[in-house]
Amino acid sequence: MALLKRRANRSQSHPATPSAPGDSGVYRGLARVAGFAYRVLSDEIWDDAAALPADGGVIVVSNHLSYADPVAVGRYLIWSGRWPRYLGKSELWKLPVIGWLARSCRQIPVFRDSARAKDALSAAEAALAAGECVAIYPEGGRSRDPEQWPQASRTGVGRLALTTGVPVIPVANWGAQYLIAPKARASVGLRRPRIEVIMGEPVDLSDLAGRHDARAAREATDRIMAAVTELVEQLRGEKAPDTMWDQRRQERVPRRY
Repeated sequence: MALLKRRANRSQSHPATPSAPGDSGVYRGLARVAGFAYRVLSDEIWDDAAALPADGGVIVVSNHLSYADPVAVGRYLIWSGRWPRYLGKSELWKLPVIGWLARSCRQIPVFRDSARAKDALSAAEAALAAGECVAIYPEGGRSRDPEQWPQASRTGVGRLALTTGVPVIPVANWGAQYLIAPKARASVGLRRPRIEVIMGEPVDLSDLAGRHDARAAREATDRIMAAVTELVEQLRGEKAPDTMWDQRRQERVPRRY
């Protein structure tokens, strides 16, 4: 496993770089509030995010288990110098406070299973062209796998990676699901969980460069999620099972990655 280092006691007054793409006053304020809450409620362990480019467009891909892990991974990326723009389900934009924060922090809504679904990829492409960090959960929502492994993923991240050609960085997190339980809307556990976040090397998609067909997008997505799953295995200290949950089919299927 990559060397982990504790950052929970680090000064939180100036996260990331003020001039970094994606920064805003609201985003910076939210990062400070989240930092205070996570320092109080959890014990955060991060690696040094050595593979994260200091600038330029980059796609960060992670596993997704809880409402708490976007904040956990977001804090990790911000303290590593990048302000992530998340792709998130459009329903969040309709909520009074969360929707305002999402708009103010320039997050990207995904209109799933609709004619507007491609709008998110267009917005993500523009953000990457502007040198920003785009963070994606390809599983299409929190994993419903009873064993909490990455579930079957959609191919949008593969299409985005092949269209833009920017680096794709895998990340894994573990422990945030104990801060906010997967099946709870706003229930914080009584124990202080250990939240770990680690990063892998950029995923090699060079042999797929120039391809934009569905098979290439599937292959790219599977490679990306294989890298994420390997990192989850490191954090958990065990191998992923041979099957995974497919949310669309509502059944377990052979693991592709």
